[in-house]
Parts: sequence; C-alpha cells; structure tokens
Amino acid sequence: MVCLLLAVPAYAQGREGVPTLSGYMETHLNKEQNLPTEADMHRFVFMVGHSFSDRIKFWSEFEVEHAVVTGAGVSGEVGIEQAYVDLMLHRRFNLRAGVVLVPVGIVNERQEPPTFYGVERTFVDTVIVPTTWRDAGVGAFGDLGRGFSYRAYLLPGMDAAGFTAADGIAGGRQQGSRADASDPAVSGRLEYRRRGLTAAGSFWAGGSGFGLIRLDIETPTVTVGSLDARYRRGRHELRGQWVAVNIGGAGDLNRALQLQSGNSPNIASRLLGAYGEVATRVSPERWADEVVAFARYELFDTQNKMPAGFLPIQELQRSAMVIGATYFPDPDVAFKFDVSRERNKSEGIQGPWRLNFGVGWWF
Repeated sequence: MVCLLLAVPAYAQGREGVPTLSGYMETHLNKEQNLPTEADMHRFVFMVGHSFSDRIKFWSEFEVEHAVVTGAGVSGEVGIEQAYVDLMLHRRFNLRAGVVLVPVGIVNERQEPPTFYGVERTFVDTVIVPTTWRDAGVGAFGDLGRGFSYRAYLLPGMDAAGFTAADGIAGGRQQGSRADASDPAVSGRLEYRRRGLTAAGSFWAGGSGFGLIRLDIETPTVTVGSLDARYRRGRHELRGQWVAVNIGGAGDLNRALQLQSGNSPNIASRLLGAYGEVATRVSPERWADEVVAFARYELFDTQNKMPAGFLPIQELQRSAMVIGATYFPDPDVAFKFDVSRERNKSEGIQGPWRLNFGVGWWF
C-alpha cells in the first residue's frame, strides 16, 4: 500500500548550493446535490528548497488556487503557503523562522493529494481545523529518539472578528499577511512512530480579541486540541482524528460582534470534529499499480456547545459518510473517486450528497 507517512522537506535530499524543486497539483470534478457540476483546477503548488550549508536550510511553497486570479481574488487565490529558514543545531533541537504551517492534525502539514484518501480534504480538516492554516512564526523542532519527534512555534493570534457559526475559526486566520501579533499564540505537536503506527497530539492556544471594538467584555481566547493516529499493516490501513476547539468568552464575543454589525454570529463556545477511516488495497498482489478502497465517517459540529443565552443552529451540527477508491498508477500519482452524504440535526434542512472525481500528483 502507498506509504502515507510524513516526509522530511525535499531540501534535505538536495546538495549544498543546488536548489531543490518540487510541487503538487489537483484537479477536481464535483457534483453537489441541487448545484451544477463544477470542474476546477483546485490548486497548483510549486515548492523551492535550498541548502545554504549543512546547518542552514530554506523551504517554501507558492500556491495558486482555481487556475485564474482576477480582481481581489474573486476567481482564485495566490499565496505563500510556507517560507522558512531552518538552523540545524542538534538532532534534538533546531530552530525555524518564517511562514510555517500550524502543526495541528494530520492534513494541515501534509496536503499532497497522494497522501490522503478522498478527492477533497476531510470535512474535519476543512471546517474544524481550517486547512490550510499558516502564519508567520518562530520555533523549534527535533527528533527526541525512540520514535518521538516534536515541533513547537510562537505565532500571532487569531482575529475573532472573523469567526462565524458555520465556518468556526477559519475567518480568523491571519496567514502571515501583516499579522497583528499583539495577542500571541503557541502551537506544538508531539509525534510517535513505530512499526507502521504514527500517533500524535497537537495544540494551538492564544488570544484573539485585537480585531474587536474595545468594550467591557471578556477578551476572547482560542484553544485547539487534537489527537490523531495512522496505522498500516499489509494491505490494510486505519486512520482517525479527534479535534476540539474552545472559544473563551464566546458569549461576550457574539454580543460585541452584534454591536458592530447589527447581527449576532451565534459563535459556539466549543467546536468538535472527529473521524475514523478504514482503507484496504483491493488490487491483486501481482499488479504493479494499486487500487485502494476506503470508507470514512466524520463528525464536524461547529455548534457543539453554546454560550449561555444562545441556542445551536442544528443545520450546522453535521456528520458525513464518505466512500470511495483511489487508483495509483505510480505512488506519486492518484486518480480519485468518492461519494459523500452529509447529515445534520435539523428536521427541516437535509444535508447534501456529493459525487467527486479528481486527479492529483506530486514530485
């Protein structure tokens, strides 16, 4: 079965003074219930790495989404996904500074299409963990031995004025663009690998009130905690993730945003996401190519717990079943298909079904 473990940056494979080039792409065909079928060049990411010396390394990712960028990003988006310098000091302790990916969950740090099943990234890694989540930061990373490794960063906080009931904290990301660092945050990940198992715990914690009109309210804070695991044995693979987002002072935040806009955003005090996935290789052993079938159940509830005085929007207490298959003519090329059915707790509004086709590669 195709290996889905986190790899080291490509610059580690290059020679000193010789730039390393890499990249990935994915194109999708999506059909959502009651909506037109859509074909989209979802993203193309170009990666450049450079080793100044054995001790000083550089890595970057430049992304174009939706093929065409016009106006203020209405038709697409261009962004720096990563751009950082590593100072290699010791196997157990090294320094990193620049634009980094927040090390929470499985997908946010490793998004190349052949590394996950399904055409789209998981609902949990889109709605609860707002992939792609990145920001300017400084921190440390290292290998602690006996299968343990870590990453830890100091980053700017989030802008709570961008939080919503449907999308949670996604609109509060500053993404390293003139980020206000007056409410800083810390984030980290401890990972363990051994004999086909990769298990990790990660977190993000920081302030988020700088974007609000200063009123007599509790300053909002955000804490994110995540546990995830992947296990592969023979033809079979298991994967799972649990994420909780807690927003301190959510009641005061709702009231403050209502004073600014005239509408209450109904932001929850807790968002909850979890999924379990099973995959198995269904192609014969004699085939050089691989076909992998998978099934995944997801819970992504952005109204899991409400502050006093607010009721949940049941349409946003969601879950989904996703079933599909991926054909690998090469370990780095994936042709994907899946069907998903979304459900929620509302009695009047049903979740949609979706059919997705995609192709992606990386080199």
